[in-house]
Amino acid sequence: MDALIVEDDDLMADLLETVVAGLHPAMTVRKVPDVRQAMESLRWKNPGLLVVDWNLPDGSGLEVIREVRANDKDIPVVMISGRADRESILKAAHYGINGYISKPFKVEMLHERLIEMIGKALPEGPVCSLSEMLSGGLETVIQLPAKTDAASVLALMARSDELSAAHLAERWQTDASVCARLLDVANRSSFRRTGEPVANVRDAISSMGVPMALNQGLALSLDVGAAFSSSLLSECAAVYQKQAECAAAEVHRVALALGKRATPFFTAGLLSRMGELAVLKVMDQYLRQGGELTQNEVDQGIRDWAQPYGNRLKVQWRLPLELRQLIGAVHYLSRENVTQDRLIMRAGALLASTEGQSPECGRLLRQLGLEEWSSSMNQQGSQDDGGTDG
Repeated sequence: MDALIVEDDDLMADLLETVVAGLHPAMTVRKVPDVRQAMESLRWKNPGLLVVDWNLPDGSGLEVIREVRANDKDIPVVMISGRADRESILKAAHYGINGYISKPFKVEMLHERLIEMIGKALPEGPVCSLSEMLSGGLETVIQLPAKTDAASVLALMARSDELSAAHLAERWQTDASVCARLLDVANRSSFRRTGEPVANVRDAISSMGVPMALNQGLALSLDVGAAFSSSLLSECAAVYQKQAECAAAEVHRVALALGKRATPFFTAGLLSRMGELAVLKVMDQYLRQGGELTQNEVDQGIRDWAQPYGNRLKVQWRLPLELRQLIGAVHYLSRENVTQDRLIMRAGALLASTEGQSPECGRLLRQLGLEEWSSSMNQQGSQDDGGTDG
């Protein structure tokens, strides 16, 4: 199902996108900021769901609803507005809307209302092959599977006045999906305002504010496809998530040993398996729509599609070039590249894997001047193991 969101406020549009994209695996979302672009979009294709703001830069959302209703009486239409008076609600109802949501709204309430409206219209059977879905997925909104559950986000919202951007960033620092979405949203609005990218989660939360960050987190936690429907995929996802977390911890440790600001390295490590996780999310969508998968098909799909999805996400999220390069260094770094930050990423990634004693890792540690540090850490680890046995 296609959804069209007509909203000129960047942060609100991104929040609505997160909620709507999470309604069903088959949902695709288009966003436009004004009446003119909405009308152009409608001439191209009628959506299966319309979410429209009342006040737009070049007119009223009611104009868009009138255009939709002239051609289709059945499309679910939701009006989003800061107006909460009875007269406005009745006026909107006259245009044949299916729901009226006043700002500010509760994300979970919006999610429930939308499910009630479109639940029966959502597809139940497979709509295409796995290869077609993976190919098409590169052109849609990609949301990674979230670790954060709704209950924990609601608990944070209850004490949002006490939370700072730093506290929230620390709380969510190991949830790749939340971190990625916050960077995505912050970079969209930051690019439009200043042209400068946002490189870490703390700055992303600061740019949008704690309340909006919490709403984004809650919207992700309500994504109906967030929890994998198959143990095969959930086990694969757990492996890649663990690899990312271990890489993040190790590059953080190496960066600190060199006196570097470690946060960007940790963020890059955490996002280093986003391509694999995105592919698994699409595969889960395929299963939810009636498809079947074997272990070999999962493995082959990840080999074929993880890199394209990872590259697509870096662009979609408007990650700064330096952060993209740090993420890339986790997977490969040429011998000719002697940029210290990328040496840190590659060395840390190898230390976190089974290649910590490889010739490549030894060479990188020598280039970084960390041979003695590495030896002392290994000795400390051996002593700790010995102490445990004793």
